[in-house]
Amino acid sequence: MLGTSFDAWGGIASVVNAYREDGLFERRAIIYLETHCNGSTSKKFRCFIFSWFSYLAMLIQGNVILAHVHTAADASFWRKTLFILPGLLFRIPTVLHIHAGGFPDFYEHRCNILARFIVRYVCDHADCVIVVSTALKRWAESISANPRIVTIYNPVHMPVLADVTLRAQAQVLFLGRLGSGKGIYDLLHAIHRIIGRHPNIKLILGGDGELERTRETVDQLDIAAYVDLLGWVSGPAKALLLAQSAVYVLPSYAEGLPMSLLEAMSAGLAIVATPVGGIPEAVTDGVEGCLVPPGNVEALSAALDHLLSNEDMRHRMGTAGRTKAETIFSSKRIIPLIEELYRQLGAIAPGDAAAR
Repeated sequence: MLGTSFDAWGGIASVVNAYREDGLFERRAIIYLETHCNGSTSKKFRCFIFSWFSYLAMLIQGNVILAHVHTAADASFWRKTLFILPGLLFRIPTVLHIHAGGFPDFYEHRCNILARFIVRYVCDHADCVIVVSTALKRWAESISANPRIVTIYNPVHMPVLADVTLRAQAQVLFLGRLGSGKGIYDLLHAIHRIIGRHPNIKLILGGDGELERTRETVDQLDIAAYVDLLGWVSGPAKALLLAQSAVYVLPSYAEGLPMSLLEAMSAGLAIVATPVGGIPEAVTDGVEGCLVPPGNVEALSAALDHLLSNEDMRHRMGTAGRTKAETIFSSKRIIPLIEELYRQLGAIAPGDAAAR
């Protein structure tokens, strides 16, 4: 399996950590090669080179029976292509796992003719292409002739539910990369609009990205007293935020199937999000949360105001989200699908996929 480091920031790391926590690596003798990591450019380069030569040596020695390659868009895809092509040369069954909801935009607007040919070639020659939403599946089928393009949702761990009385009634949580693509500036303006109705509101921003621009916008709107900018959070700190918050908000312009949203649903949080990528497959408007058009600050502020003003609705939506996460997106539902795919590609003996 090839992907970003376990302690990296982002959705792919969350997915592979869910695999690891479920015991998939031990059950299936998976060797995980980190193709990218946090840190300096030289550290990232050393990480890539070490994994590339390690993979090449494994191919030459005949020690690979299947390659499961996790990719986002842009540089992530080009890095992974340098692993995929040697694997195809050695006729190794290859699973290309596309996580990025922005992959179609990458293909259409940031690839020239040659780059688009390479994208199509890799998709066409992979033994299977996994995508994380039916929306992304429809797009992949429009550019690739591969007959095996499948939707497998991201897996989420189901935590023990916290006591609802511990939730701060006016705490709104955002987790992810800070920037315009995630709608962070729309969110700040929406918070500014409803402070008068919710003077105790607290927006918690946990993430990396455009930290300075975010601080500048907070200062320009004069809402510093209502916003906590934490930087990237993970592990117990993230779990505590999910347990304490009243609403989870993700006003993105493009998504695959965001792990942060699934984690919020599994923690029993009501959701405010946009109907982009795979989000409508997780959140039905009015059931697990509220869906608003991306970029519509008025609708975003109205949805937040509505939920913060209605505790019973928040609890009802949080319960519905928790149920949906458990029945559709939980690790126990999703990871057997991965193992069944491995079996179909010859990496697991018939009848062994059920041994858990």
